[in-house]
Amino acid sequence: MSDAKTIADFTATLPNGEAVSLADKLGKVILVVNTASKCGFTPQYDGLEGLWRKYKDQGFEVIAFPCNQFGGQEPGNAGEIEEFCKVNFGLSFPLMGKIEVNGSGATPLYDWMKAEAPGLMGSKSIKWNFTKFLIDREGHVVRRYAPTDKPEGLAKDIEKLL
Repeated sequence: MSDAKTIADFTATLPNGEAVSLADKLGKVILVVNTASKCGFTPQYDGLEGLWRKYKDQGFEVIAFPCNQFGGQEPGNAGEIEEFCKVNFGLSFPLMGKIEVNGSGATPLYDWMKAEAPGLMGSKSIKWNFTKFLIDREGHVVRRYAPTDKPEGLAKDIEKLL
């Protein structure tokens, strides 16, 4: 396991392959979510966009990581995923490059978040698309939410941290 203490200890990859430090996210409340375009939970993009628009001026961000590990529900390339999200959901928050969230290929950020906020019965693995992690302004994982938890239902928790 890594010695990581906050989200600032990680990088993420943009859809064009460029690595970016997440250290610039310190001071913001962040919702990290693994997404997919062909999932039963895909309509949650609407709720995520709504949260982002409502709270972005108060220092809130959504970071979405497309993932194809669950039922092959995110088969597209970066351009196709971005186009789908803009056309169907008017998405304006940033999408990152496609990642893996479980197994030996899991991105270190997800390994850290899973360890910081295990799921039901202590499970560390991500069970499905649209699992969400809420991170406070200091970069610590505050809570993990199940795919069935609608983004709108997270508003009170987000407001407490803003």
